Amino acid sequence: MVDLDLDKFFDRVHWERLLARLGKLVKDDRLIALIRRMLKARVVMPDGVVVTTEEGTPQGGPLSPLLSNIVLDELDWELSRRGHRFVRYADDQNIYVRSQRAGERVMANVRDFIERKLRLKVNLGQERRGETRGAALSRVPAQARS
Repeated sequence: MVDLDLDKFFDRVHWERLLARLGKLVKDDRLIALIRRMLKARVVMPDGVVVTTEEGTPQGGPLSPLLSNIVLDELDWELSRRGHRFVRYADDQNIYVRSQRAGERVMANVRDFIERKLRLKVNLGQERRGETRGAALSRVPAQARS
C-alpha cells in the first residue's frame, strides 16, 4: 500500500488553479466570485493579529472539504485511468499495490503528477502507525485485492 499525504495541503492550494477548475464545473460567476472572496478574506487570530494569505483554503472551514475534493478530483481521475485501486479522504490517500517494487514505482509516478500537474507537495517524512507517510509500502491483504 502506498500511504500518501499531501504536505500542508490546505495551506498550499493554488487559488487560480482551483477557481479555473471550479469554473469548468459551475457556470454561475457569482458563486465563483463569492468563493474567491472567501479565499481572500483576512483571518483574525485569537490574539487579534490579522493574517492575509495568497494561497490555501481555510482548514476547518465549511467549504474546505468541497474545495479539497475539487482540487484532488483530477488526481482521482488519473489514478482511475491508470487502473489503481485507491481510497482518499481529503488530502490523505491510500493506493493499493501488490508489491514493494510496484509501490515504489507508483509512489514516484504519483508524486511527479501531484507536484508537476497539481502544484502540491507530497509529505514524505511524517510518521503514522509505524509507517512513513508518503513512502509506506506493504503487501495488500488477499481479501483487499479481490
